[in-house]
Amino acid sequence: MFEPSTIAAAAPVITVSELNRLAKDLLEKNFSLMWVAGEISNFKRYESGHCYFTLKDAEAQVDCVMFRHKIQYVDWKPGNGMQVEVRAYPTLYEARGKFQLNVEIMRRAGLGALYEAFERLKARLEKEGLFDPALKRPLPRFPWAIGIVTSPQAAALRDVLTTLRRRMPGLPVVIYPTPVQGEGAAERIAGAIRAAGARNECDTLILARGGGSLEDLWAFNEETVARAIRACTIPIVCGVGHETDFTIADFAADARAPTPTAAAEMASPDCRELGALLRQLHARMTRVTGRALENRMQRLDYLSKRLVHPGERIRNQLVHLRHLATRMRGAWQRGLEGAVWRTRETAGRLRAARPDLGRLRLTRRDLARRLAEAAARRVGAASILLAALEAHLKHLNPHLVLERGYSITATSDGRVVRDSREIALDQTLRLTFARGRARTRVLDKE
Repeated sequence: MFEPSTIAAAAPVITVSELNRLAKDLLEKNFSLMWVAGEISNFKRYESGHCYFTLKDAEAQVDCVMFRHKIQYVDWKPGNGMQVEVRAYPTLYEARGKFQLNVEIMRRAGLGALYEAFERLKARLEKEGLFDPALKRPLPRFPWAIGIVTSPQAAALRDVLTTLRRRMPGLPVVIYPTPVQGEGAAERIAGAIRAAGARNECDTLILARGGGSLEDLWAFNEETVARAIRACTIPIVCGVGHETDFTIADFAADARAPTPTAAAEMASPDCRELGALLRQLHARMTRVTGRALENRMQRLDYLSKRLVHPGERIRNQLVHLRHLATRMRGAWQRGLEGAVWRTRETAGRLRAARPDLGRLRLTRRDLARRLAEAAARRVGAASILLAALEAHLKHLNPHLVLERGYSITATSDGRVVRDSREIALDQTLRLTFARGRARTRVLDKE
């Protein structure tokens, strides 16, 4: 048996808050976002905007919370008894230890199939190149008429017409009536688009409808509408639903507007902006024209100053010609005088440069005498130096030593022998005398 103290020491003790935190972490790490279907009950929206409700089916229920920044994207009003599908992750409310779902997205039951159909069609048409940006046509800046494809009873039509009257009152508008919701609406919308292209009564087409649920806007998610949009020869602006609503028609159209009102603003120029631009251009044209006139007037004044009567011009040219003739005569006279002075100067320099032949002969004789004396002195000094060098060489002449009875002993290869240790017995040596040479062999050495 373990003692209680031993058990207490072996098992750590945690608090309730730590337990709930561990359970919450375990739930959130092991469960990701998932779709859960059920019926809403006990739905409550607090002043903070957060919503709390219970999601149940025939056998179980779970508490749910959807915070304000998530519920604001739900474009319909949830209520008790509604069958819904929520995208949520399981978690634990630590303060009360309550298991609940934290809801990110809520939709009415059955919309999942519509979303899947939407994504499949969008992917297929995109793969075909139906949404290629290169196919998008620019909207005309100044349309001559605008067509509207919508329901005559739709509030979106009133918004579009009001916006067009405000921005460009005189712009013609052609309405192509068609249902925008319900069975067969997609074919009717596609037929209206084809009719607008065939009749060619406008150069910009607006596809308009107000906001609604996914089922309400489904007619604009049909393939027939998308292909009619791309086949139409008129640029199309799609203004369907609210800013957060996206349909297949938005991707196929040449331009997408967040609302029908924005589509009208995108398709039509603003007369007030155009008026301001015209006033600005008029002011610029006035300034440019005024400056051009001022420049022309100033140039005219300048040219008028330069304009001279032909007779006056001839007289001025005659005066200028006489002045040039006077300058030419003066230049010729000055040139002649300069030539005379240069001639006289050259003659004086020639006279000064003429050689004195008598003085040059005396100088030559003196130089010849001095050269002979210097050569005799140089030869005498060289003879004395040569005799001294000859005497010195005689003292160093080896033949004089040989004359005194000495001889030079060398090996057969010509190396002079100075020491008996340099030779070997029976070695042949060469002897050089004052007169003649001999060969000998070593018989003994000391």
